[in-house]
Amino acid sequence: MIEFHQVHKTYRTGGRDVPALQPTQLEIASGEVFGLIGHSGAGKSTLLRLINRLEEPSGGRILVNGEDVTALDADGLRRFRQRVGMIFQHFNLLMSKTVADNVAMPLRLAGIRSRSEIDARVAALLDRVGLTRAGGRAVREYSKGMRQRLGFAQALLGDPQLLLLDEPTTGLDPSAIRDFYDQLDLLRSQGVTLVISSHILAELQQRVDALAMLSNGRVCAQGSVQALRERSRMPLVFQLRAAPTWLQTLATGLPGHLAGAEIALQQREPDLLELRCPREHKMRVLAWLASAELSDLQIHEPSLEDVYFGLREAP
Repeated sequence: MIEFHQVHKTYRTGGRDVPALQPTQLEIASGEVFGLIGHSGAGKSTLLRLINRLEEPSGGRILVNGEDVTALDADGLRRFRQRVGMIFQHFNLLMSKTVADNVAMPLRLAGIRSRSEIDARVAALLDRVGLTRAGGRAVREYSKGMRQRLGFAQALLGDPQLLLLDEPTTGLDPSAIRDFYDQLDLLRSQGVTLVISSHILAELQQRVDALAMLSNGRVCAQGSVQALRERSRMPLVFQLRAAPTWLQTLATGLPGHLAGAEIALQQREPDLLELRCPREHKMRVLAWLASAELSDLQIHEPSLEDVYFGLREAP
């Protein structure tokens, strides 16, 4: 769906060049949910704005469905943007107008003149993002979260096949975040490609097919969450609950077949032991624990946040 070929972006400020995005190779498959994660200023928003040509790259090529969007003329760019929806991290709304007016105006600008068609589409979009009851209120009366929902409604105008979402859940409460991702699941089932930037790593961990990690304008890693976990080589954490007498026997050492496996033990409570082991020894540890008299066992994978910092700081 999207290909970056040595794309980079540099700003001229204070008499010097400031790189916002280092030369980047990136591929995003059609129909997938792709995450962009990183700290504020990492380059996530710049990358999204380059895809939609809201920023011009300093070099490189961006292909969307095989079309070089960096080479489009004004007419081609207009047609391309009609197929793309975007939620900006900061976007302008007509604060004195109603919510319904903010959705209806882009439809009128697109050439739709039928009042009944506009009203029907506005009603459907406001219902979709949970703003039906507030449609007649002025936007200035809205909370940040409600304005964010309005931005989502605007992004869905035109039934885009590519949706670019820049920090889309800012200001949303937990219930609204769940509803938002339910909508994304529906869009994904319809074949829409979704690219989401966020600095809230836990939010994306279970919701993306693949992601790219950015740090200081550089893509430091990309792949599925599980692939990045394996690449980071961070240990798995086993939490074992058992009789204190059984745990005490481990103080003298692990079974012989686990010797040299770089396994670390730490007793957290009299009946709770934490065991850390490299991923490649996972099945050996489980085979050993299968015969142990445990009252509980939990296995924790490294979180996306752990992986991000581990890979970002890797040489």
